[in-house]
Formats: sequence, C-alpha cells, structure tokens
Amino acid sequence: MPVRRLLATVLVAAATVPVGATPAAAHGAPTDPISRAAACGPEGRYAATSACRAAIQAGAAVREWDNVRVSTINGRDRERIPDGELCSGGLSAYRGLDLPRTDWPSTTLTAGAKFTFRYRTTIEHRGTFRLYVTTPDYDPRKKLTWGDLESRPFLTLTDPPVRAGAYQLAGRLPAGRSGRHLIYTIWQNSNTPDTYYSCSDVVFRGATATATPAKAGATKSAPAAAGTAASEPVATEPAVAAAADPGVPVASVTNLGGRWPVLAGAAAVLVLALLLIGAGRRRRSAAAPVGRQCEVRNHRAGRRRIW
Repeated sequence: MPVRRLLATVLVAAATVPVGATPAAAHGAPTDPISRAAACGPEGRYAATSACRAAIQAGAAVREWDNVRVSTINGRDRERIPDGELCSGGLSAYRGLDLPRTDWPSTTLTAGAKFTFRYRTTIEHRGTFRLYVTTPDYDPRKKLTWGDLESRPFLTLTDPPVRAGAYQLAGRLPAGRSGRHLIYTIWQNSNTPDTYYSCSDVVFRGATATATPAKAGATKSAPAAAGTAASEPVATEPAVAAAADPGVPVASVTNLGGRWPVLAGAAAVLVLALLLIGAGRRRRSAAAPVGRQCEVRNHRAGRRRIW
C-alpha cells in the first residue's frame, strides 16, 4: 500500500475513535454560589473547614467533587432520590454532603437581585439546569428533604453558554428570603443518561439592608454590590489559601484522568505518522537509478571525483 494511502487510513481510523470511549471521570458542579462538593475539594479554599472535614470523615468523595451524578433518572428526581440524601444524590460515596450543619461554607447573596450563577464544567454536556430554593421555614440543622424545597424551580435554563470554563446561568435570585438557606441544583443531561445534584449553602440579605457599623478595632470590609456574591468561609474557621478563582478548586484530580487517554492516543498517531513518512523516504532513496552519477572536475588535481 502506498505510504500516503496508508498514512491517510491510519489518521482516519484514529479520528473516528469516539472520545466517549475513554473513562469519563469528571463533569461539573456549582462554584458560584459555591456547592458543598466544590468547596470541600482537595485543593479548594474551604477544604480545611470543620464542615468539610466532618463531611470527609462521614464519607464524601470530594476528590471527585465534580461527579455527583446518577444515571437514568429521567426527571424522576423526587421518586429516585430519598429524603435526607438530596445533596449526595442518594450515593453512599457522598453521604457526608448530607450532614445537617449551620457552618457549611456559604455565599452571601442579595434576595431578589439579578445574578449570574456559575457551574464549573470539566466535561461539557448538553442539558437543562433547574435551580430550587428552600422554603422560608428551612432549618439547616435538619437533613434536607424534598419538602424543604419549593415545588417549582426559580430558574430553569437549557444549554446555557460556557465562558471561562463554567456554564453561565443568568437569572434573578428568589425574593422573600433572609438568613441561611440552600439552593439545590439539578442538571439533567440530554446527550447522556446522567443527572447531577448539588447543594449550595447561601445567606440571603434583604435588598434594602443597611450595613451594620463596624466595632472599634474591627476591620471593615466593603459591602458587595447588589447582584454579586462573595464566597466566604464561616468566621470561626481558620484561614485557608484562596484559589485563583475564589472558592473553586485549583484543579480536579479527575480532570486529567478523563483526557489523558485521548492525549496519549493522539501522540501515538503522530509518532506512527512520522515513522511512515521516514520509511517512505528511505524506500524512494533506495529505488533511485544506480547508474546515475554526478561528475565534478577537480581542476587543481586534474582528477575526476565521481559519486
């Protein structure tokens, strides 16, 4: 087979290998407002907090912070995910995320304001996001149940744009809330059978709330503008180094795992292509006419050099 035809065959075969055949170990989670799984990721800024340590001890596979997913739910979330296990998606590997605590890393939000939610994606999928908020009488000291959530989502978006590695979900925060609450995000894929579940702890302040005067000797921080969020740990927790993107894990240990086989395959194809090209050149060189000679006169020596 001619070298060019062989090379083309190899490249076409490599291009048709489905990327989905490689292990898919990472996908996404909310990072603004920060979700429990993303906040407790091994390189996240909240990994050392008491809530995250307790979650890991109770069982929370936060090394896979972007992989809280269940297959073949098909919209039957309330039927398939048990009460008290909403944050873990009913998965035992993430049961620590269901702990009822009042000190989960939280995001301060302004009730009723416009806001752009960020859902960090490590593997993009098509699908619909549904965001629910807890009812006014929500008690964070109890495990989250379906009855703690409003029956209808306050925001629903299908295939939102991806910018800077995150889905951008523009909408408006629910009004009529104050204090500590929870935003529950369901991401149902349309190009895979998977559905993802996330809990983001938030603290709502009123739209017309006034700032409390700072105590003497206390450091005064600038208030966040309406519609913006400031991810911050509980005040009693030790300081943790912040990531480049506040509240977002610097890297996912599973992020490379899903892509490494693809990169390795591409490198192998490139090496094979170079070897085939080199072999073709050597065959063409060997097939050149043996009798063809080039004659150069050496005028000083009066002799002929032949090669």
